[in-house]
Amino acid sequence: MFLSFPICAALLGMLIAQLVKIPIHFLTSRELKWSLMFSTGGMPSSHTATIISLTTAIGITSGVHSNEFAIAVIVSLIVMHDAMGVRRHAGYHAEVLNTLLADFNLLIETLKHPSLKKTESRDKLKELLGHQPAEVFFGAITGIIVGYLTYLVYPF
Repeated sequence: MFLSFPICAALLGMLIAQLVKIPIHFLTSRELKWSLMFSTGGMPSSHTATIISLTTAIGITSGVHSNEFAIAVIVSLIVMHDAMGVRRHAGYHAEVLNTLLADFNLLIETLKHPSLKKTESRDKLKELLGHQPAEVFFGAITGIIVGYLTYLVYPF
């Protein structure tokens, strides 16, 4: 049995956005990075593509004047705002903290304090968390296209 059309559209939106990140990154950096398939951040925003695919599917099935569509639009706005705001700033903070930790470890090594035998080593904080506005915009475009194309091929 198939999933519901809106769920199918949302999952496809997420999958396609994650897949597209790999060739886009390759074109911009000449580096083939398969790990982008399972990472946050990058072009396009998969969070945005997922929620906009869902919103598009709900708009198609329930109508743009329905309560379901209104809820989906509001949730979409929250997800996109979060991707550009809170998550992006958390990434900036992680970048600064990683630099501070590296500088601190270098200072300790330079001082060679006798009571400190080993400098503290931690995993770097993830810096690529959020999205630039263009990444969210193209995530929304991806979501609309995927939602509509899923509608065309979905077996009702």
